[in-house]
Amino acid sequence: MQPKQRILNAPVYQPGKPIDAVKKEFGLTEVIKLASNENPFGCSPKAKEAIRAALDSLAIYPDGGAMQLREAMAEFLGVNEDQLIFGNGSDEILQMISRAYLDETSSTVMADLTFSEYRINAIIDGAEIIEVPLKEGVHDLPAMAAAIKENTKVVWVCNPNNPSGTIVSEQQLLAFLEQVPRDVLVVLDEAYYEYVVAEEYPQTIPLLAKYPNIIILRTFSKIYGLAALRVGYGIASSELINQLEHVRMPFNVNSLGQLAALASLQDQDFVSECRKRNREGLKQLTDRFDEWGFAYYPSQTNFVLVNFRQDSTELFQKLLRQGIILRSGAALGYPGYQRITVGNAEQNERVLKALEELVVHTSK
Repeated sequence: MQPKQRILNAPVYQPGKPIDAVKKEFGLTEVIKLASNENPFGCSPKAKEAIRAALDSLAIYPDGGAMQLREAMAEFLGVNEDQLIFGNGSDEILQMISRAYLDETSSTVMADLTFSEYRINAIIDGAEIIEVPLKEGVHDLPAMAAAIKENTKVVWVCNPNNPSGTIVSEQQLLAFLEQVPRDVLVVLDEAYYEYVVAEEYPQTIPLLAKYPNIIILRTFSKIYGLAALRVGYGIASSELINQLEHVRMPFNVNSLGQLAALASLQDQDFVSECRKRNREGLKQLTDRFDEWGFAYYPSQTNFVLVNFRQDSTELFQKLLRQGIILRSGAALGYPGYQRITVGNAEQNERVLKALEELVVHTSK
């Protein structure tokens, strides 16, 4: 039996190396993972309480409409309940969008170095992929608008961008949206929204009234610390959400995830504290990079992409042997770079100490 030929051309997503695998491979007892942009401070205690309280209900299917979470999210965001769709992580909503709108007759526009799932889904659904180079690590929105063709159905804007951590400003986004035809869907992937502190970052929910061709994607996997439970959501016009509901799998968001997300939403103090500590950790890292003379992209996320000017894979392997898992830039289209998730103060210091030994001292 053979599958559709085009799916064999789609690369298999490669997640960060698991901690247990690194321990086993190198005989280590202590490993830190700063590769997958997870929250080093965990999740809200309220989320843990909600999970514990639900452990006797695991035999029951989830609420297929996520009604409690939907009601709370709608109130929190100031939108109608029918403007929300939930997914098994925002990754699943990316898949829904691709399945709903892309096929062999259509094209899709994206940055060349951005979240890989946009490209993977487009390959699977047979669409023509139009990639536009980033400009100094930032989406080149004028060039992306110019790349739109008559058969373009979807444009992807990762803001902040992964893996560069950069943002497009509200002014840049508004100018872009005015150029995009209203029959082209613009996906604003805001997975790192809660980490952003830049004043020029666009607040996109108010734009929905004027631009019904946009959908905003966010997640509970990042700052909320619920990556293991996979809860993402999309915000758009009720008409667009209804279209996507036709390709959403039943019971796609598990019960524990829904309850933990609901509890997490009610603990914004935790979110604020994580944002504050993340900026402190980011500064801890970048101050040292400045001192050493290594360039990095200005990040509005919980990770930083740094140019160590040496073979990414080789440095990645050296760090693994010391029990440190980063993300090799070679896998992200940035040879010579490493993408480093911001950890807690102790984790950051351990990474810096290893880098000083492996990169700074050896380059002198």
